[in-house]
Amino acid sequence: MRVTTLLALLFLLAAASQAAAATKVIRFGKLIDGTGRVITNAVVIVEDDRVQRVASGNVPIPPGAEVIDLSPYTGIPGLIDAHTHITYYWDGVTTPRSEPARHPAVVAVLAQENGLKALEAGVTTIRDLNAANGVDLAMRDLINMGKMTGPRMFVSGPALMITRSTAPPAPIGLLVDGVDEVLRGVRQVIASGADWVKMRGSTGGFDDVTQFQTFTFEEIKAAVDATHALGKKIAIHSYGPAAARDAVRAGVDSLEHGADIEDDTIAEMVRRNTYYAPTIDHNQYYLENADTVYHFPAGSKERLRDYIRRNVDTAQKAFRAGVRIIMGSDAVYNGWGLNARELDWFVKIGMTPEQALKTATTTPATMLGMEKSLGAVAPGYLADIVAVEGDPLADITAISRREHVRWVMKAGQTVVDTTNGRGAR
Repeated sequence: MRVTTLLALLFLLAAASQAAAATKVIRFGKLIDGTGRVITNAVVIVEDDRVQRVASGNVPIPPGAEVIDLSPYTGIPGLIDAHTHITYYWDGVTTPRSEPARHPAVVAVLAQENGLKALEAGVTTIRDLNAANGVDLAMRDLINMGKMTGPRMFVSGPALMITRSTAPPAPIGLLVDGVDEVLRGVRQVIASGADWVKMRGSTGGFDDVTQFQTFTFEEIKAAVDATHALGKKIAIHSYGPAAARDAVRAGVDSLEHGADIEDDTIAEMVRRNTYYAPTIDHNQYYLENADTVYHFPAGSKERLRDYIRRNVDTAQKAFRAGVRIIMGSDAVYNGWGLNARELDWFVKIGMTPEQALKTATTTPATMLGMEKSLGAVAPGYLADIVAVEGDPLADITAISRREHVRWVMKAGQTVVDTTNGRGAR
């Protein structure tokens, strides 16, 4: 009996110790909490994976709590990158899209590097749009299980695309033609476990900045209706105005890329609350690396510059009209770690830094249906918190430059720490 009592007491002590260790108290010089508040001398109390309390000044420290002093830094919510391609891994040698064929398990292991670079950029959640062989689903589940380190993932599986040339580089996607095949494709993608459906409504990508519509309005409408009937949302890729117009008319949830979108379409996006990811910066890093990394053909840089200019103009018109804009880096290959550079462009089109920050926090959180869990540092929310050097409300590069991101917490666990001991624990 005495032994049983002693074992019970030891068990209770161990449980109490674990509970105490699960409590963390984080101090910031300033906290931009995502709800509109800026709190000086902020204290955030985290219990397990959730924020329990946000306060200021001298706050009683729970017994046994881990104290993390980040008072030299500004705290912000973990960022959400709403358009990525995590399985597009670059080895630093091979020309992207010319890499050797790899087993899906190898791709998943290599793609962890992209996920870690996203975390280092302050991105704790991604929406990944187009991956082959179920790798994105596997990575999502492994990360959720705690068996792989990476950002929280919402995934689409393979994108729906029309039959086109399969000459190298072979496209990634599910080939469907006609309404019946589109319906089958949507159902197949969702049945596989995807969170979203992705449809390539036009040409365009990498050095190709053409804007030819691929699917008909009837095919797009069928995809949208089938997706919604199964309780999911759909994103449609459109480099130009025609597919954008039909996608918005059909009721798409988010429009990707999009230059030269017509005024009537923009007005319809406002009316329908369509989300828009301009993905301006991905073409900028294509331009910067056209010769040394991607080895694009002659004339590509001029075409990319022209597309960027028109993409910026369209994004500015959309912002002024009141379209709900979200940060999407379209990160591939060597673009990982540059995820938040898109925010620089948003400030250039007229957003305040605070408005730009919302495109990477509260706005995409709502799009994902996670507005009560992501996008803010507030009681009950998942403890996704980032510490940056500088004041993001004065200079957006405090967020957009990876070197300014010094510490990252995802779901209550520290996943990045480059404070060099300044964050005393």
